[in-house]
Amino acid sequence: MDEILKIENLSKTYGSGRLAVEALKDINLTVNAGELVALLGPSGSGKTTMLLCISLILDPTGGKIRLDGETIYDQGWTAVDIRQVRLTKIGFIFQSRNLIPFLTALENVLLPLDLLGLERNEAHKHAMELLEYMEIAERAHYLPALLSGGEQQRVAIARALASAPKLVLADEPTGALDSVRGKKVMEMLKKIARENRTAVITVTHDVRMIEGFDRVYYLKDGLLNNRLEQS
Repeated sequence: MDEILKIENLSKTYGSGRLAVEALKDINLTVNAGELVALLGPSGSGKTTMLLCISLILDPTGGKIRLDGETIYDQGWTAVDIRQVRLTKIGFIFQSRNLIPFLTALENVLLPLDLLGLERNEAHKHAMELLEYMEIAERAHYLPALLSGGEQQRVAIARALASAPKLVLADEPTGALDSVRGKKVMEMLKKIARENRTAVITVTHDVRMIEGFDRVYYLKDGLLNNRLEQS
């Protein structure tokens, strides 16, 4: 299988001396193309910190990160353009969606395409295709406030997919949704992984949402343990 993400001995410490807190301790994880990985753990266990390090938003304290065959971090950032890697290879989905409230669903999805420098007509066509893929195209010209929580999350996923990323990271994507809408969002993530060969890592607190995932890990006190392998 094509390896998309490999992290070795990844660690993150906040503070120093007696006030130091080890949020992540020697984390090792490999995720391949098309794989769905769930990350469980109690509040404060380091789940969001782990995603922020993988997404190159937060500086690790040590270890190694390889993304799509390229070493990004090795006891320090390498010479690669971190901003460009984040823009082209990583899609991030937030629990709070983080949609721009004064932009329509379509305009929210167009944002990363504008950053990529895509020609406007081509960008518009691609954004609409993504909204159709996420089954929300009929709401393309609605502002986020006029969308349900599940609809907003689908727009957020479409935006995360705009650059055709190799890796999608989802931080509690169903946390603000009821169980029915939450399961629909998780089904969308499975569809993305299987059809697009995208590696997907999802943080969740709800074990009911991870049916059909390939691997499930449990993070506690900064330590990552393999909980089970799904068949």
